[in-house]
Amino acid sequence: MSSHFWWYVSRASGTVAWVLVLATCVWGILLATRLFRGWDRPAWLLDLHRWLGSLLLASTALHMLALVGDNYTHFTASHLLVPFASHWEPSSVALGVVSFWMLSAVQLTSWMIKRLPKRAWRTIHLLSYLAFVTVTWHAIAAGTDASSRWYGALTIAVIALASAFGAARLLTIRTPTSRAPLSGANKFESSTPSAASEGKRNIHVRT
Repeated sequence: MSSHFWWYVSRASGTVAWVLVLATCVWGILLATRLFRGWDRPAWLLDLHRWLGSLLLASTALHMLALVGDNYTHFTASHLLVPFASHWEPSSVALGVVSFWMLSAVQLTSWMIKRLPKRAWRTIHLLSYLAFVTVTWHAIAAGTDASSRWYGALTIAVIALASAFGAARLLTIRTPTSRAPLSGANKFESSTPSAASEGKRNIHVRT
């Protein structure tokens, strides 16, 4: 096995995880705003959103395990789980650690959606937007490929897509109206009035 094997794995899995953070946010925005109403299917959007979230955590876990296996930085589990515990680029690594915990909270509450109050679920779920910012900062500050042209192009593309869909999300936010309490299966689809009405008519979400 190449002495650089775990380094390659950590680079690849970290980049994949970064793109998956964007993908989960985009799919969540598509589900909440129904930007492609008439072309999409809410149940499919929700299933894919949850699947992307699980894949994101798996990629992040692989990234962290590969960092422990790499013999250059000599990371330990505590370095990757406790902010500022790392001796190598402590601030940059801390951004990744905080991002991991935020994304874990978002995914865990997504699995527990039927057991949580809507307001609590939604507040925690909003951390995904903050996590995207911290992950992007971490990728640029700590990524060993950050100075390469392809990584620069990827960074521009990721930020541009995030900005476009983020703006679309802000433009669709409306003043909430009083609604009857919703069951857990409908919480995600009801994050905007348009999604709520569409969800009630068309979706029977699998949990």
